[in-house]
Amino acid sequence: MKSAKVPMRMCIGCREMKPKKELIRIVQPKEGEMATDPTGKKNGRGAYVCANMDCLHAAQKSKALRLPPHIVEQLEQEIARRG
Repeated sequence: MKSAKVPMRMCIGCREMKPKKELIRIVQPKEGEMATDPTGKKNGRGAYVCANMDCLHAAQKSKALRLPPHIVEQLEQEIARRG
């Protein structure tokens, strides 16, 4: 029997490939402002970050993605919730 393929995505903080379900998605729609995407289904360009503060801080330092303060706050809350 064939097992289901697990979708993998790269964290913008640690740059490691991890299963999509372990990561938090940040989406930038064509129209509108950047937001977190807990469902992983919103339209727009997505980036992923691990559910830990080290990766979030590494993503901010690397400037891989310019995160507005309200997005950083939402990510911190989501990381704390998953903690």
